[in-house]
Amino acid sequence: MKRLPYILLAALLCFAACDPSIIDQNDPTDPQFTVTGLPGGEVNAYAVFTLSVSSKSDGAITFKSSNTQVATITIAARREYKVTAKCPATPTQVTISFDQEAKGIYPETVYELTFYVLPETTDSGTTAPEEEHADLDGVKVSFKENTALIVNPERGFYRARDYFTDSEPIRVSEIKAQRLEGYALWYLGFYLTDFMDGDISQAFLDKIQTSMDALREGGAKCILRFAYRDNDDQFGKLDQEPELSIVLKHIDQLKPLLKKNEDVICVLQAGFVGSWGEWYYTTHFVYQPRTDADYVPRRQLTDALLEALPASRQIQLRTPQFKMRMYGLSLKDTLTAANAHNGSALSRLAGHNDCFGASEDDYGTFDNEPNDRKFWKADTRYTFMGGETCGVSDFCVCEASLQDMRDYHWSYLNQDYHHGVLNRWKSDNCYNQIVARLGYRFVMKDLFYSKNFAAGKNCDVTLRFYNTGFAAPMNPRKAVLVWEGSDGKSKEFPINSDPRTWHSGWHVISAAFTPTTAKGTLYLALWDPLLPERPEYSIALANEGVFDSSTGLNKLFEIK
Repeated sequence: MKRLPYILLAALLCFAACDPSIIDQNDPTDPQFTVTGLPGGEVNAYAVFTLSVSSKSDGAITFKSSNTQVATITIAARREYKVTAKCPATPTQVTISFDQEAKGIYPETVYELTFYVLPETTDSGTTAPEEEHADLDGVKVSFKENTALIVNPERGFYRARDYFTDSEPIRVSEIKAQRLEGYALWYLGFYLTDFMDGDISQAFLDKIQTSMDALREGGAKCILRFAYRDNDDQFGKLDQEPELSIVLKHIDQLKPLLKKNEDVICVLQAGFVGSWGEWYYTTHFVYQPRTDADYVPRRQLTDALLEALPASRQIQLRTPQFKMRMYGLSLKDTLTAANAHNGSALSRLAGHNDCFGASEDDYGTFDNEPNDRKFWKADTRYTFMGGETCGVSDFCVCEASLQDMRDYHWSYLNQDYHHGVLNRWKSDNCYNQIVARLGYRFVMKDLFYSKNFAAGKNCDVTLRFYNTGFAAPMNPRKAVLVWEGSDGKSKEFPINSDPRTWHSGWHVISAAFTPTTAKGTLYLALWDPLLPERPEYSIALANEGVFDSSTGLNKLFEIK
């Protein structure tokens, strides 16, 4: 983008202070009015910055923005002014004016700062390192990273929706519209408030199924949670959930739905307990548990969920302490490559943090336990981590947030909360990087295939790529080479590598195929095994001119 001009105008009504030929620089009547703090001639959408005024005069200062729809100005402290940029559709000029009244020997002073507020962009910039790797033997094919917004399944920012007995199910049109905006993941929270004394009604069960069907048709998946109360205002006055026996009966009722909709459930949050299903304000599950016995009811609920949910899917617990205390684990028991994704209970218990970066301990998420953070840093390499922010703090600045997302392998975040944190990331220019790197992001660097390529002859292929995301895919995923011959026929060749092991960093994957024709195209397919015919659920490489959204295939090379 052509750089737009930065204009700084300072005018004195009685004297032209900027012209030394008119006024002596040592003129005692010059108030030496200055303003500092403007980041530059262009500021990002949602930028927030402070302008500081210096003047020898004590005259009162008034101020205004020429376009309050694009940038506002308010008093932050004495002679400090907070400017908050918004999000214009195009680069928009704004002038901030200061007017200091005449006082004593000092005349009235008018001072103006002009800058442009830029529109929001989804371009992340390159995320893969520029480092060089020695070439391998074979024919080389190189790739270029795509820095535009890429919509991929089971990762990224999500949209949220809560449902009550009288709520309407989500519409397919809404899911498709949000997908066009870059959102393929939803949080769906179903409140069972009206069923705390008995069975869930068939009408409500049907509503849940209708929502699942809409997700499937619309090309999205969900983070799923069930709860009974949607606030803590009545904690101590009303039961936050029913007794364990009723909760277990509800889980048994939901089991067929969970089994039937395995394909569109990304992950299940444990829920059911406490306000919002966040396992804190609770009536029947021991508020603030301390002893092993205190954790028994929660363990019984979790075991029931593990049995009800298909073994391919994980369950997220609100804090690391819940997994550690319920199952008697310590730091030495975190998951490793040897026992990850093996279908065991421990391999399926993940975590969610609903106050990310809000305080030193994320409002009790880490409970000041010395090993909590270490446990999640290790465990989340193999399990889902996601959640939401809940307030602006010194712990959610870009540098700290990016480091935490790397350390805890974040896959998803709430787009709808907390706006103050999201706007800070936008103004500090890391939001687009977070958008790009939540979950996985596979950037193909190059590949090499056999020089003696011929129809009917085995051809070795070495794929070299970066995962520049914070995490690997967490649900099962097929990796397949697809050869499409000049005769229009396709043949698949499985790759002996599990995408769930493609963690952040550099990867070299060896594969092979046998071309059925002398001419044709080789593709990489990263299909969802439960939805193999749906291209929306295939993983797109973050490279230019590679992914075909109509087939879900990534083009590697073509022999003409």
